[in-house]
Amino acid sequence: MCVTCGCGGGETTIDTGEPKRRHAHDHGHPHGHDHSHGHSHGHDHSHGQDHGHDHAHDHAGDHAGRTVALERDILSANARLAADNRRLLAKTSSIALNLMSSPGSGKTTLLVETLKRLGAVPAVVIEGDQQTSNDAERIRATGRKAIQINTGKGCHLDAHMVGHALEHLPLEPNGLVFIENVGNLVCPAAFDLGEARRVVILSVTEGEDKPLKYPDMFAVADLVVLTKTDLAPYVDFDGEAARAHVARINPSVPVIEVSVRREDGLKPWLDWLTTQRRAALEARRRQIEAELAALDAGVPA
Repeated sequence: MCVTCGCGGGETTIDTGEPKRRHAHDHGHPHGHDHSHGHSHGHDHSHGQDHGHDHAHDHAGDHAGRTVALERDILSANARLAADNRRLLAKTSSIALNLMSSPGSGKTTLLVETLKRLGAVPAVVIEGDQQTSNDAERIRATGRKAIQINTGKGCHLDAHMVGHALEHLPLEPNGLVFIENVGNLVCPAAFDLGEARRVVILSVTEGEDKPLKYPDMFAVADLVVLTKTDLAPYVDFDGEAARAHVARINPSVPVIEVSVRREDGLKPWLDWLTTQRRAALEARRRQIEAELAALDAGVPA
């Protein structure tokens, strides 16, 4: 069981969309780190500890200390794998975006409509759900490559899972890698996947107080997207209050509004994606210039 959130117990599988390629998540990792252990996302890292104590069991503080240490170990290991994913993505200047929200916010619909409008922009998708490949099939219907990760009883993706999914994706220069996380406004906030940006999606049908109820999620956001805004007049959604609540948790994060029902309803989102791609290209250009300058100076890059 994962000490961070208590999830786990089911088998994690990856569906590439190709015949006979659905497999348990327990193989080696060729892009820089090896995960030869079985990965059911149970995170049963007991380290051989025997809890059959025959003495009085009143060490609440001691147990709390071990729990904190174990959680730190899990997140530390995840951070190392996320760094590996980030290096892999950097090799092709791919831009990974971690999309997080509660269930029913419209993540998949937003992704489908986004992919239809991206034209020639390279884009692939990693889908995270506990069960079924329904969302991945919707993505594949657009003609884009999608990998489905089913987490079993797990309530979030981690860097280990995403690393394996990346092995099966065609990563193109300055391409977008959308990671649709499991619908959950708690645990995904704690797990770095190697992404460049974290996008939190909030539907107007959920109410404007979600940022206050789930502050950790909104605190890590690089962008907040308000979806289904065409429904706002019918659900008494207070957009100003929602923005104020977001600002209270994360004063610097931009908030944009979108609607897949309006012809120009995705323009703010598509403009933001264009900005991210341009920034990534500029960063890559500066890196190449620095490497060339180091070579000219006779300094190893």
